Amino acid sequence: MDLVVRGARVVDGSGGPSYRADVGIRGGRIAELRRDGGPRLSGARVLDADGLALAPGFIDMHAHSDLALLRDPDHSAKAAQGVTLEVLGQDGLSYAPVDDRTLAEVRKAITGWNGDGSDLDIDWRTVGEYLDRLDRGFDGEGIAVNAAYLIPQGTVRMYAMGWEDREATPRELDRMRQLVAEGLAQGAVGLSSGLTYTPGMYAPDAELTALCEVVARYGGYYCPHHRSYGAGALRAYEEMVELTRAAGCALHLTHATLNFGVNEGRAPELLALLDKALADGCDITLDTYPYTPGCTTLAAVLPSWAGTGGPEAVLARLRDAETAERIRHDLEVVGADGCHGVPVDWETIEISGVSDPALAGFVGRTVARSARERGEAPWTTARRLLVEDGLGTTILQHVGHEENVRAIMRHRVHTGGSDGILQGAKPHPRAYGTFPHYLGHYARDLGILSLEEMVAHLTSRPAARLRLPDRGLVKEGYRADVVLFDPDTVAAGATFERPRTLPTGIPYVLIDGRFVIEDGRRTDVLAGRAVRRAPAPVSS
Repeated sequence: MDLVVRGARVVDGSGGPSYRADVGIRGGRIAELRRDGGPRLSGARVLDADGLALAPGFIDMHAHSDLALLRDPDHSAKAAQGVTLEVLGQDGLSYAPVDDRTLAEVRKAITGWNGDGSDLDIDWRTVGEYLDRLDRGFDGEGIAVNAAYLIPQGTVRMYAMGWEDREATPRELDRMRQLVAEGLAQGAVGLSSGLTYTPGMYAPDAELTALCEVVARYGGYYCPHHRSYGAGALRAYEEMVELTRAAGCALHLTHATLNFGVNEGRAPELLALLDKALADGCDITLDTYPYTPGCTTLAAVLPSWAGTGGPEAVLARLRDAETAERIRHDLEVVGADGCHGVPVDWETIEISGVSDPALAGFVGRTVARSARERGEAPWTTARRLLVEDGLGTTILQHVGHEENVRAIMRHRVHTGGSDGILQGAKPHPRAYGTFPHYLGHYARDLGILSLEEMVAHLTSRPAARLRLPDRGLVKEGYRADVVLFDPDTVAAGATFERPRTLPTGIPYVLIDGRFVIEDGRRTDVLAGRAVRRAPAPVSS
């Protein structure tokens, strides 16, 4: 063996009982498992894992590292958590497929998620070219962790028809279907949407169904950030189930939360809806992060009509006093669709990051607090930030409910996703803490799930959704993407006060049999690559 991990408690990802064994790794794969009681395995290197659990590497089903993986070779935010694979292209907005116009617009639209990209040579335009760039990574050596990609429906719509709030023409819809098919053929795992983000939210259900039919033909899955997590949340979940049922497409409900006061204690209603659909034969999974606050951009809460025409048109409307007053009324009185149909509560919106360093004083304060300190109305403060920061401001939105979080994570189709935005001076701690928080706080401390079952939620279940035949289990012949952690001490270091603190109790992480975390420290290994789906469509 190249490496023998000796005497580990193997939590194999299946959800079954753990067991002690030697794990032999050779050629980047798990070559042999030898349980206690038999002859010991031998190898070129032996790692004593007494007291440690060995599990498959964790799969982050909702990541926003689209540019971070090309900007930061270290990427300890994820590597130190034991994440060995991230799924990018989330919420319907990312950087492929694009043309020059679309690329410029999407860079500005999601500056708050990923920065504006001016520090990178964005030399790709197609999905395949982006995946090739991930493969090359840094000097041809690769990236910190593996990455899969979802085709972003909002970007596709932007490419085909701009930022207009209208139905697509038959020609435009054909173009969108073609772009989705090309991306799937080039290796994408499915399609994402951001149906509270412009321009993706302008798509009617018939358009989304037509795109999902293409996804189904290629054996991918649809991953919607659906139309409401607030006033219309349960109907929005039902809409996604009906839509994908009509298209014959697998469905993965991303950051499947129920937020705002209108949804307190309503998780059982969501789970009953999903159980009925599953019993009817629907292919459904979901992911969540183990925290109550959400995280997005400040611009995302605006009403959809304000986003027509793209970022520059949004800024022009905000600068116009009369139009800005209409926006305020929709936000504070009506309940804008961008704010999930709930009138905005500025006390719940905390500024987590700004693009302009001159605005750093707003970070860590709610909009309401900053407004009081400035002696002005909250909307005046929010409008100032939106304009002066060029829509690049990120926020934490404190609107979740712990009982909903716990109930949903117990469900049998649940997986883990950080939704981790790495930008900003005070990002959400989920970016650095999701997976150890699941293991330490929710499994060990609260007993919401057993350790074995929690590991299955973070490994084999997402691997099955991604249809990866050799990941997600500690099994002979599978890739040696594994994490070793101490079940007694594993914990998220990240807090809302210190969100970039790395976790504790995860001393070793391997990708392709190579140490990316060793003795608790990041090595210089770049073992990550793009993970592509099969290029041919499945038979109908």
